[in-house]
Amino acid sequence: MDKIIINGGQTKLEGQVEIEGAKNAVLPLLAATILPSEGETVLCNVPILSDVYTMNAVIKHLNIPLIFDEAKKSVRTQAATDVAIEAPYEYVSKMRASIVVLGPILARNGHARVSMPGGCTIGSRPIDLHIRGLQAMGAEITQNGGFIEAKATELHGAHFYMDFPSVGATQNIMMAATLAKGTMVLENAAREPEIVDLANLLNKMGADVKGAGTDTIIIKGVEKMHGTSHSVVQDRIEAGTFMVAAAITQGNVLILDAVREHNRPLLSKLSEMGVAIIQEEDGIRIIGPDTLKPVTVKTLPHPGFPTDMQAQMTAAQAIAKGESVMIETVFENRFQHLEEMRRMGLSVDISRNTANIQGSSHFSGAEVRSTDLRASAALILLGMVADGTTTVGNLKHLDRGYYKFHEKLASLGADIKRIHLEGQDDV
Repeated sequence: MDKIIINGGQTKLEGQVEIEGAKNAVLPLLAATILPSEGETVLCNVPILSDVYTMNAVIKHLNIPLIFDEAKKSVRTQAATDVAIEAPYEYVSKMRASIVVLGPILARNGHARVSMPGGCTIGSRPIDLHIRGLQAMGAEITQNGGFIEAKATELHGAHFYMDFPSVGATQNIMMAATLAKGTMVLENAAREPEIVDLANLLNKMGADVKGAGTDTIIIKGVEKMHGTSHSVVQDRIEAGTFMVAAAITQGNVLILDAVREHNRPLLSKLSEMGVAIIQEEDGIRIIGPDTLKPVTVKTLPHPGFPTDMQAQMTAAQAIAKGESVMIETVFENRFQHLEEMRRMGLSVDISRNTANIQGSSHFSGAEVRSTDLRASAALILLGMVADGTTTVGNLKHLDRGYYKFHEKLASLGADIKRIHLEGQDDV
């Protein structure tokens, strides 16, 4: 069992930080390697995360040769002629994003059997849109024994309107449609940068995808796809996490190669709080003020404020002078970290999807437990400004989305270390 220990209170982060490839992009990109029937696919700038190892295991289980070179941060896959149909529980249960293999397996085989997904406990996150989109393309879907089974003699294009712009469903339907007969029109599609990154890879593989990044994506089916090379887009959530870290510590940090357009909602709110944001040739510089101003934030699908930055942003709201409001509209169970922050002195009133946070300049270190991926980072951030020592446990969530997070913070001046305790369970 590992824990992160932070001695907080006086740290002002300074320096520059390099950001990894995006977790939320690389997982569907890996799923897309199922689609080519010839050639080699090389993914570069692959983040070294536990979720990547899990997805790699899924791909290998499907009979697709895969080599992960951690030193080069690259994944190489060879097109397989005989793709297996089943993604088993032992892998998919660890990570909800594994469901995005359903569409590619179905497109290659006409038959897919994927275990019901698992992952962070931040809400039910139903997969009905994935299923309905594939059904619109002619798939027959059954659910039994903890598996989703999809069959189709031939997938065909369709006109499908999504009730909600689900990222995972958009990715699944896009990939399935690449090898379908005819044209797929996907309306109210997700618009995240990770959707654009996936479309770019698919097009390099020979697909015909247009409109990614808008609410209408048009996919014209092709007969076959081939291998290619592609570099994973930067992780805007990791970049945003370090932006908040600089802001709350009165720091001065250059986020290397950060993309303003990808982080616009966060940057707008940080600016509202009094944070200086400077676009430089090498990235975006964040300079935290002496005192943060309170702010109201509402999470929304892209291009709104990202739900994956909600927890980290509450750490900034916690130390702002005055009352801030956080409204979570994407997931119904994503305030668990606030209960852990209460142990450090947070004053918050939670009513359904709204948290009214009373800002304070006085927090005390405590032993806290990560409840999900982004909560892990948020607790570490608050620990940096709390007096005394904060210990963060249950780091399996952190490792799903951040690579050497404590080392990067330490390089910026944080008093932080990660320790391993033998023979103990996470608390």
